[in-house]
Amino acid sequence: MCGIVGAVAERDVARILLEGLRRLEYRGYDSAGIAVLDADATIQRRRAAGKVERLEAMLAEQPLNGRTGIAHTRWATHGRPTDNNAHPHMAGETVALVHNGIIENYETLRRQLQEQGYEFHSETDTEVVVNQVHSCLAEAGSLLEAVRRSLALLEGAYAFGVISADAPGELVAARRGSPLVIGVGIGEHFIASDVSALLPVTQQFIFLEEGDVALLTREAVTIYDIHGRRVERPLKRSELTASSADKGLYRHFMLKEIHEQPRVLAETLEGRLGRDRVLPEVFGVDAAPIFDSVRQVQIVACGTSYHAGMVASYWFESLAGIPCRVEVASEFRYRKPAVMEGTLFLTNSQSGETADTLAALREAKQLGYLASLAICNVPESSLVRESDLVLMTRAGPEIGVASTKAFTTQLVGLLLLVMALGRRHAMSEDTERSLVRALHDLPACVDRALQIEPEIEQLSQAFADKDHSLFLGRGAQFPVALEGALKLKEISYIHAEAYPAGELKHGPLALVDANMPVVAVAPNNELVEKLKSNLQEVQARGGELFVFADVDTAIADAPGVRVVRVPRVDDVLAPLVYTIPLQLLAYHVAVLKGTDVDKPRNLAKSVTVE
Repeated sequence: MCGIVGAVAERDVARILLEGLRRLEYRGYDSAGIAVLDADATIQRRRAAGKVERLEAMLAEQPLNGRTGIAHTRWATHGRPTDNNAHPHMAGETVALVHNGIIENYETLRRQLQEQGYEFHSETDTEVVVNQVHSCLAEAGSLLEAVRRSLALLEGAYAFGVISADAPGELVAARRGSPLVIGVGIGEHFIASDVSALLPVTQQFIFLEEGDVALLTREAVTIYDIHGRRVERPLKRSELTASSADKGLYRHFMLKEIHEQPRVLAETLEGRLGRDRVLPEVFGVDAAPIFDSVRQVQIVACGTSYHAGMVASYWFESLAGIPCRVEVASEFRYRKPAVMEGTLFLTNSQSGETADTLAALREAKQLGYLASLAICNVPESSLVRESDLVLMTRAGPEIGVASTKAFTTQLVGLLLLVMALGRRHAMSEDTERSLVRALHDLPACVDRALQIEPEIEQLSQAFADKDHSLFLGRGAQFPVALEGALKLKEISYIHAEAYPAGELKHGPLALVDANMPVVAVAPNNELVEKLKSNLQEVQARGGELFVFADVDTAIADAPGVRVVRVPRVDDVLAPLVYTIPLQLLAYHVAVLKGTDVDKPRNLAKSVTVE
């Protein structure tokens, strides 16, 4: 993995491919490459470890021109991030291929190909595939058939783009387990792993389904399903625009996305709240009879989305009286869950293409869950297409690898679900009415939380020379502490851990000293007095405390204690508001440390492999 772009056109495609790679940088990567068929039907290739800028500089010295080509940004899974391991990979001088995903049986295939005389020049599983296509090409009679025969031998997940010197006007694409979209133009067609890569050239897209193989020429797109039958897939117009991925006046995408939260939260709520209740249609026309049968909820997600699910579990049980279990998708896949009658299977994902979450959903369909519901930010994603019910979060494109606005909009979507189910269980009309009022005020409250950024920027200096940090929270603020620690470690590379504050005495307190800053979230609720006792334990051991507290919380600045006042908010919505200063803290610490804020090392935006 991580990003694919391809084109077949009547014009030169090199600049189109390079711009597509730039637009996929947010996904995270460690090398980049491009291959085009030139006027002599010869494949010309350029590859470079590092950022797209290095590839661009190489192209400035050694230009490429051609009307058919493929390009890729790679996030290392098999083999180190080197020039030789970068995509596209080639077999001889005649076939080039880019690949997202993992081929699980590549070692077996590699040995077989070596016995046929093939030599390998990289450590990747992808080179096995391109050599396999080359091996099949002589007998297959066409590039399309060679790809089909090769796919039948592969085990694992993939999205491919393939070109051949023997078929200069053709581009073959295939997907299983990794996303791939076709961009439709006039006299030109494109492929990409994400629509954002192609927005400068088209807004018309075809989304390939599991097992699909497609042949693209300048004149047409022909698609075959997993059984080899020719099929038609719907053409959709994307509402995104090329300017959606512009930083504007902000220094980084992450900061822009943090500040977009009041707007995107309002958009997520728009049309979904009546005067005193959640409108029943927001989860789809089929939701009502399913919701009537829900007795408990199973949430499956990864990373930040998992933390959002953890917050929701408190809401489901305390507000709606519905049992709720939350599990990391990669763990759920490899155990045998006992499925209780009436269990709604809920997946939570920014991209809708997270491999573990998708695999968990597909597994759940075989296990007897009542129905599946996805809360997601990408309407064209696999998760959305494969779920029974969907709620879109309307966060818009999130370019920064460290998720911010996706987290808070997911929380809003989850709370809407809690309310829709809660009225069928333990939630009173008065409680729902009160929550609706609070949600109407939420965007303004988040905007007020953003106003404390100058204070947080100054406070961040205390973290710039630190290597470790501890985050504490109680109740629904414990997942917020987890999310704050994740943000700090993701983009500043400071080792950060989060614990329920009551667990301090059970081990973490041994770590506390003057070099271990401790961050605590302290809304003014029934747990605040117990939290104060936990904070005193830190003070007594010389720890440096940074407390994000409600304006009414009786915690004051003192030697070794810095208090940042957070705007007053309804206790149910406190996780949404208290995550804002933690996002800002992580951002400003990362800026001080000079890291690549939007594209932190070793991480990818959309994790499409296990």
